[in-house]
Amino acid sequence: MPSCCAPRKCIRVEVLNDAPLQIEIAYAEPQRAIIKSLRLPAGACVADALRLAELDPDFSAVDIANSAIGIFGKVSRRDQPLRQGDRIEIYRPLSADPKETRRARAREARKKP
Repeated sequence: MPSCCAPRKCIRVEVLNDAPLQIEIAYAEPQRAIIKSLRLPAGACVADALRLAELDPDFSAVDIANSAIGIFGKVSRRDQPLRQGDRIEIYRPLSADPKETRRARAREARKKP
């Protein structure tokens, strides 16, 4: 019987099946957000979902090919396999440099008495 103080080995168990994946793909603009649900075959990757999104008229104005991509806020590769319930996020470029914006706010705050 192992000791209660002995290090434990964690074993990750994944159920392998051929059920289709239900995922979401999202893109946020300043005035609106586009969120679509997609069903993909098991074993699909991010690039497969992006190809489907490119066919959707709501994503026609989005530059999917040159945008950064993430899953639940974490930047990911396009060849990353998808898991059930993933939300792919298409990131748009920043409108301003965050450091410069912060510096400008600090300068304005110093000017006020």
